Amino acid sequence: MEHHDETLRAYVRRMKADPHAIAVIAVGSVARGTERPDSDVDVYLVVPDDVFDAALAANRVIFVERTDATYPGGYVDVKLATVPFLRAAAERGDDPVRASFEGARVAWARAGHDIAGLVAAIPVLPSAVWESRAVSFISQARLHGTDFLREAVALDNTFLLHHAAVHTVAAGGRALLALNRRLYPGPKDLDATLAALDRVPDGYGDLARRLLKEPSREAADAYVDALEAFHDWPVDRVTSDSIFIRDTELAWFTAARGE
Repeated sequence: MEHHDETLRAYVRRMKADPHAIAVIAVGSVARGTERPDSDVDVYLVVPDDVFDAALAANRVIFVERTDATYPGGYVDVKLATVPFLRAAAERGDDPVRASFEGARVAWARAGHDIAGLVAAIPVLPSAVWESRAVSFISQARLHGTDFLREAVALDNTFLLHHAAVHTVAAGGRALLALNRRLYPGPKDLDATLAALDRVPDGYGDLARRLLKEPSREAADAYVDALEAFHDWPVDRVTSDSIFIRDTELAWFTAARGE
């Protein structure tokens, strides 16, 4: 909408005059063209490493700027970034940061910096990574939805029961996202993202809601069985146990070794 574009242009004009500013990257609904009239303007402000480090130490890597808003209640929601941050996000960023750059556009960049190329690479994952994710998350769904949930029922452990149910649905949902080559935007948008996909089991949403609202062995079995019947997952149940351990209990160790 025009008032969002005006606000973004005003913010860019001010950042051009700031010697510490390297680039302004528009993200979120305004960049994707899905904004509401009252939406804020989300941006990443790229700055030098020392400026970012100082902001990190001062707990100011995200903040709101109202100076440039051209509409009532408007503001620019700013997250700081650096060129190495963008490069690292493209190489090994987690899903929420990758998803935040979907539809992003470089509103301005100082000469000599290939910001556009880095931004374009962030939301892209190779096919092998998607396949690895599918295997990892279906393994997690199996363990949480069977072993841990059944143990919770046997122990009458309310916390473990709800913990297992939430993690089963989270892992199952992310396995389906991987099948559909879609990034995980975060828990707030998981339901809506899955609902918009073509490749999901029939009645998936109802199965997930049932398990979350009234966690039980029957609800968990129905949910996991639907996932198992929907796709020929390239990992058997026994191997899933080791993959679960690798990606959860041993994550601190394998990550440190670069695996």
